[in-house]
Amino acid sequence: MNRFLIGLLAIAGAGLWLLTGPNLHSAPQRTSSPPQYLEGDAYQKARGFSPAVITTGGRIIWLAGQTATQDLNGKSLLGDFPGQARTVFMLMDRTLKRDGASLKNLVNMTVFINDPRNGDQLVKLRQEFFPDGKFPASTLITVSNFAQLGMMIEIQGVAVVAE
Repeated sequence: MNRFLIGLLAIAGAGLWLLTGPNLHSAPQRTSSPPQYLEGDAYQKARGFSPAVITTGGRIIWLAGQTATQDLNGKSLLGDFPGQARTVFMLMDRTLKRDGASLKNLVNMTVFINDPRNGDQLVKLRQEFFPDGKFPASTLITVSNFAQLGMMIEIQGVAVVAE
């Protein structure tokens, strides 16, 4: 009977402790600072990407891979690499704006294309969408196929928003 009472008291004590909460203190909050873009060499600048982007604090937004076979008005983009790429960037920007961010907050992107000959067109488009020269770190991968016929590009990304 004594063991039963001791056990019951222990359970009641643990329950009371859980209800009132342990004496915890929040960790000090780190302030976020704007991303720092490492200076690229001549090739990296010409290809429109940064070798690294350094962030401290902030909120991270992970963007799923984005594709486009139609523009924002529903017009077909089949066979139109620049049109698909522009639309993908616009859709990514639209998604980021839903959370108070934009392409300017993009710090990393992985780009998948199905034809390596489109790489140079992609560079020009990146320079168009990041005119200040603060390019996200980037990886370009050539793939044989996408999930849907007609897709020529898919981009996934990571954005960091200062808090």
